Amino acid sequence: MTGSLPVAAQVDLRRQPVEDVLERVEKALNVQLDRQSLVRKRRSLGGRTERSTWVRIERRGFERIGSQGWNGTEAAAVLQGVAMPEWYQGVAWRQLGEPVMWRADELELIASPPVGKGALVLEDPGLPDSWWEALTSSLDALAAQQTPRIATPDTVTITQEGVAQALGEVFPSVTDARIERWVPAHADLTWANVMGPEFSIIDWEDWGMAPRGLDAAALWGNALAVPALADRVQQELRADLESRDGKLMSLFFLSKIVGPHAYDEDPLLAPARKEAERLVAELQF
Repeated sequence: MTGSLPVAAQVDLRRQPVEDVLERVEKALNVQLDRQSLVRKRRSLGGRTERSTWVRIERRGFERIGSQGWNGTEAAAVLQGVAMPEWYQGVAWRQLGEPVMWRADELELIASPPVGKGALVLEDPGLPDSWWEALTSSLDALAAQQTPRIATPDTVTITQEGVAQALGEVFPSVTDARIERWVPAHADLTWANVMGPEFSIIDWEDWGMAPRGLDAAALWGNALAVPALADRVQQELRADLESRDGKLMSLFFLSKIVGPHAYDEDPLLAPARKEAERLVAELQF
């Protein structure tokens, strides 16, 4: 897909009528969705079915769908050794007359809830050691896979040029942003996408090859408001976070917090500035 494609109108599914979409998904997947369990986000919906499965529905404009397609959740079904919901079936369609695609996937229903209500956490969730062991083993298993897919964090394809541009704009003293190693990554590893106390990773639509440390940096960065939790992430994922690529990915994450769109009320802002200063200094050597 190229930038010449028409851009889809912005729609917030938390506020838009969605009953017609839900009915279409029910008919296509032969399920009944529990309206009381429906979770509405800006561009996705999710809910339980009568057969104790979970259906995730997403709306995405053409300009956010690359040449590799938009079946990340389905493609992730082949991954081995990663704690994740089993994928059962899916359906996709184009919205009539609009440069918009819809996709629905039926998945295994995970008993544990998301660790965080949003991407970041503001208090220590008190996760058991077994959770951390499952996290590290799953990320190790993921990094050992092979895939032609390229990760699309925030629905944008990650590239060497994009990383260098983002770092150069916010941290101009980091003059060498070359990535040495690319590995498969979830690409949206926030606290809203990891379940606990029984560990599992959900929402695989954007996974693919990415710079080493992308996932570790996202989980660590979104824990910075809880120092003990950020320290635990640092300890468990040290190999990735202390690699040169991992430090670049940490700065890549922090650039979104301390950059031109920073706001004073952000609980991540103060610790992010401190960590960014440390990482920039370390990358000078």
